[in-house]
Amino acid sequence: MTGWPEILYADLRGAGITQFAYVPDAGHRVLIDSALADPEAYAIPLTTEEEGVAMLAGADLGGSRAVLLMQSSGVGNCINMLSLINGGRFPFLTYVSMRGTFGEGNPWQFPMGQATRKVLEAMGVIVLEADTAEDVAACTKAALTMVFQSEQAVAILLSQRLIGAKAF
Repeated sequence: MTGWPEILYADLRGAGITQFAYVPDAGHRVLIDSALADPEAYAIPLTTEEEGVAMLAGADLGGSRAVLLMQSSGVGNCINMLSLINGGRFPFLTYVSMRGTFGEGNPWQFPMGQATRKVLEAMGVIVLEADTAEDVAACTKAALTMVFQSEQAVAILLSQRLIGAKAF
């Protein structure tokens, strides 16, 4: 059976995305594993999320398309680097697995989980949110147009209703 993560991976690859920058995260496990197994894609592990912003700029300069996979707690690490997107005018697409919201059991995840949307919007990133598998497909289609045709920075928040709350 194919679930929304497998469909999402196929949609991203179909849009020409070949580079998947990530900080390991269970919410992105299927995407990361798919990129690792795909001989025509590059799964690039990062030591910190802000490296992914620079990696997406480099991918564009090199004629490739890339996506950044991170958790909501990593958005705070990217604030300064996100300021480069408008000046550098490079495509920016990120999927953010949310924590600190619906059903969260880890108190340390709440501050950044509650601030993620506001932080991204303050840095000029358009935020779309997916609560269902259907939302993922619709948000992805919209984001691919916005990023690669309209040159906008877009973050898709994968809600805890979608990915499930982690036990703590």
